[in-house]
Amino acid sequence: MITSRAFAGRRYAVLGLARSGLATVEALVASGAGVTAWDDREDARDDAMALGADIGNPLDIDLIGFAGVIVSPGVPLNRHPIAAHARDAHVPVIGDIELFAEARGDLPPHRIVGITGTNGKSTVTALIHHMLESAGVPSLMGGNIGLPILSRDPLPEGGVYVLELSSYQIDLSHSLACDVAVLTNLSPDHLDRYDGFTGYAASKARLFGLQHRDQVAIVAIDDDPSKMIASRINHRLHRVSGKDIDPVDQHRWPALQGPHNAQNAVCAIAVCRVLGLNDEQIERGLATYTSLPHRMELVGEVAGVRWFNDSKATNAASAAPALAAFPPAPDQRLHWIAGGQAKGDGLAACCPWFGYVKRAYLIGDAMESFATEIGDAVPVDRSGDMATAVAHAAATAKPGDIVLLSPACASFDQFKDYEQRGDVFRGLVQALGA
Repeated sequence: MITSRAFAGRRYAVLGLARSGLATVEALVASGAGVTAWDDREDARDDAMALGADIGNPLDIDLIGFAGVIVSPGVPLNRHPIAAHARDAHVPVIGDIELFAEARGDLPPHRIVGITGTNGKSTVTALIHHMLESAGVPSLMGGNIGLPILSRDPLPEGGVYVLELSSYQIDLSHSLACDVAVLTNLSPDHLDRYDGFTGYAASKARLFGLQHRDQVAIVAIDDDPSKMIASRINHRLHRVSGKDIDPVDQHRWPALQGPHNAQNAVCAIAVCRVLGLNDEQIERGLATYTSLPHRMELVGEVAGVRWFNDSKATNAASAAPALAAFPPAPDQRLHWIAGGQAKGDGLAACCPWFGYVKRAYLIGDAMESFATEIGDAVPVDRSGDMATAVAHAAATAKPGDIVLLSPACASFDQFKDYEQRGDVFRGLVQALGA
């Protein structure tokens, strides 16, 4: 695990004891800190106590003298009472990423890459990590992806920590100065946590404000809000665009198809060049990268039909680039499975790509509203559920066609989460070839 002398002799409160919370407790106790921990779940409190924490609810104790209250990124600071309680005691509310930043001085010399954005940040994080590892550079990825950062063993000298950072994690950081900071794109999201889109954008922009003047910012300027953020950065800045990628080059990267992956690739390429990789190392990494689960993941080819799991596309803005990845060749070949629990933004972002779709198979609560929105633009199959959609698509698709699950919806009407939705889809596809 990652520990630091900076924590020794201090007292911290930890609110929320899921994976990152327990990892935080363990790292702080091992560093010589005193920890008061709380979770509504009794078993989680027992786990924290076994690690050496005292048990107490930070809302019920006097926080004066504490060095910080560590909360999960899922705690809504705009309405949770811990924010006011900590402010009254003049105690910062922070996250495990901030603790990692404070521990940097005790780690072997290293660099940090921080990636944020509305869409694409997981892929860019995983792609950079893969490119570094394939070039022989010690690397680990963390933050909003993978294992809790404090639970990882420190990298050797010259290593690179590649962190996916949500706006919530940036909000909980005050000293995270990334050697390279990346913004993939920006569109409205998580507005229940911010004062409108302006507040959300400001949260993303803070990542660059935390940097030092000799550190590097990389911004994809394919959308106007990202262009605006780039225009306000006063230190070393690389502006990039998905349009910078030659389609001939992109065809050599099997897991990075479509315009959204062109943007992901150009961000990763820019980072790796800053970190010193040469063109041969970069090309090898791009060509050998495999997709993350549920993000344009090729899950099978059955009877000449390829099946892609893009269950992570929980809104139309995320689904649109997936549709755009499969233009007619020369005729429509794309069978699209969509629907679930609608988020209220409809399918407007997908409309420009309806001409790519051969047939849409609609499921879940959004089935009828999506059918109405699609109208006569695309033939519609009201499948209702995933198993029916897969069966109907398998019966209809011809060799050379593509079946894409890119729901443009949350999953909670029929599944626990988008991961379960994607797992069910993968299992149904694999059963077709059994």
